[in-house]
Amino acid sequence: MDDYLEAFVREGEEHVTSLNNALLELESDPGNEEAMDEIFRTAHTLKGNFGAMGFEDASDLAHAVEDLLDEMRQGNLEVTSDRMDRIFEGIDGIEACLDEIQATGDVDRDVTGTIESVRAVLDEVDEDGGSDTTTSSGDAGSPAGDGDVDATRVVEADTIDAAEDPVYHIHIDMGDSQMKGVDGMFVLEEATEAFDLLGAEPSPDAINDGEYGDGFELVVATPSDEVSDTVAAFPKLSDATVTAVGDDEHAPDADSGTEADASADDDADDAGTTADSGNSSGGSSAIDNTDTEIQSVRVDVDQLDELHGLVEQLVTTRIKLRRGMEESDREVLDELDELDKITSSLQDTVMDMRLVPMKKIVGKFPRLVRDLAREQDKDIDFVVEGDDVELDRTILTEISDPLMHLLRNAVDHGIEKPAVREDNGKDREGTITLSAERDRDHVLIQVRDDGAGIDHDTMREKAIEKGVKTREEVQDMPDDDVEDLVFHPGFSTNDEVTDVSGRGVGMDVVRDTVTRLDGSVSVDSTPGEGTTFTMTLPVTVAIVKVLFVESGGEEYGIPIKTVDEISRMKSVKSVDGEEVITYDETVYPLVRLGDALNVPDETRNGDGMLVRIRDSERQVAVHCDDVRGQEEVVVKPFEGILSGIPGLSGAAVLGEGDVVTILDVATL
Repeated sequence: MDDYLEAFVREGEEHVTSLNNALLELESDPGNEEAMDEIFRTAHTLKGNFGAMGFEDASDLAHAVEDLLDEMRQGNLEVTSDRMDRIFEGIDGIEACLDEIQATGDVDRDVTGTIESVRAVLDEVDEDGGSDTTTSSGDAGSPAGDGDVDATRVVEADTIDAAEDPVYHIHIDMGDSQMKGVDGMFVLEEATEAFDLLGAEPSPDAINDGEYGDGFELVVATPSDEVSDTVAAFPKLSDATVTAVGDDEHAPDADSGTEADASADDDADDAGTTADSGNSSGGSSAIDNTDTEIQSVRVDVDQLDELHGLVEQLVTTRIKLRRGMEESDREVLDELDELDKITSSLQDTVMDMRLVPMKKIVGKFPRLVRDLAREQDKDIDFVVEGDDVELDRTILTEISDPLMHLLRNAVDHGIEKPAVREDNGKDREGTITLSAERDRDHVLIQVRDDGAGIDHDTMREKAIEKGVKTREEVQDMPDDDVEDLVFHPGFSTNDEVTDVSGRGVGMDVVRDTVTRLDGSVSVDSTPGEGTTFTMTLPVTVAIVKVLFVESGGEEYGIPIKTVDEISRMKSVKSVDGEEVITYDETVYPLVRLGDALNVPDETRNGDGMLVRIRDSERQVAVHCDDVRGQEEVVVKPFEGILSGIPGLSGAAVLGEGDVVTILDVATL
């Protein structure tokens, strides 16, 4: 797929997500005019973009959706859930077309049935209730001239006189736009947001339909004295001329305004500068949009991954160099310190480049919850909090499916039917909340519902029935451990297999995926009040700081973020036959690294060293032969048959290609 097609698909996907969410807002609040306007503009854009790229069938489908939305906007059709189902059906068809374009470069699917389904709703409109509209001023279809329309042809002189702020006449030149309606709409939107739009020639409806020549006219009011700079930042336009409207602008001799424009343009060209649009004499300024400063760029994912790989190699080389030079002269070490600073700065920059806000994957979830709720006849309010929190794009991509499983679980197992909720003294409408919060170098993502919660007795019986636990085991099992059974493979409390859940798949995938990303997931539930699933994930992956320890002559790495304290070996006590170490009257189980990894002890530091792990990770102290120091390394997670081995999370390359195993203290 070429670059233009790739950009078209990406933009189309963003429009579909925006459309879905705006439609959900409209469904919950049919009187929301802002949502309706956004929906109509987006559908119009999709129609125009598909048509411009030559995908006529997809354009016809978007056109059908646009027509239906227009009837709702005009008040000829009431917004109902059934009608919204038809619109969503059309949006799904558009999304499927985009998927095909991405895969094959063309649209082969037959969308005729979907178009007919959408247009069938239009048959409900009475013949007298059509969506015919009238234009505001002048001939909507007539092309605007090149600056020959004065302000009084666009808006009445009384309106100009009544304006509280200075008034400006803007001639917009759209050049050879291939999508005149779409591009014109973008300019209109920007002008409406930036200024008080007093009028347009031709009318806004005509501009939206692309019914203008090379450009159009706008008359605006604004207290700003930076009108030229603001207009210069507008997208899609080719050029623009801004003229301050003075008292003589609407004098009987209308030609005087045009002459002033031409004179000012000539003066600006001769001087090689741009005239100040705020000039009280009514001078104009020519704006070339190509000079607008670019504030952001799109980075190809493959290039970003390549840059990230180079940084990984640089970090590894730095480690090798430092280890090889530790015994050399001071000057070399000073240079190495400078390399440290440079690589650290580059590393931080690349890591920041890879960070993507949660909203990139969250956008599709409101529609998911809405459809699932409709299938199960449940009333659910879906709330999203903290979607601006950023994560490494790899992590964000990986957790999309786990989050989908958690939301499906909340709809299916969590939220009760409206009548059941009402009988239990709750609102008929349940609430599911997806939230994200940054906590130092981690992100906490929660899926909360105010539903029925987990029935611990039912969980115990299901565990026995499925052979997961014996009756004796579940009888003594704390409620927290019972709740944790939801992550056991094949475990489900649903008696009926549905399209949502009940097949016993999903929740184990959540834990496996999160664990593979060096994160953790937990569940907390109160019967009758609701359930909360919490995923704790690192912000970035690959490069981490580790503490190097030795055991049995082998070197291992422990992530520094999990270490609380390092000390010499303490006296060992025995509790219930297990070795423990006491820190400030707190008892910590002792894990001897040599025993855990089945390697012989070769203590080089008396009785060895202790590494106490943070309580948030695991309340345990790890014994090793010696502690060497700490360093940032590139960690590669184990895959295949090595993945999932308790106590091991990955490997790092050091020195002359030596491979060091990185430990997972939570499962050691």
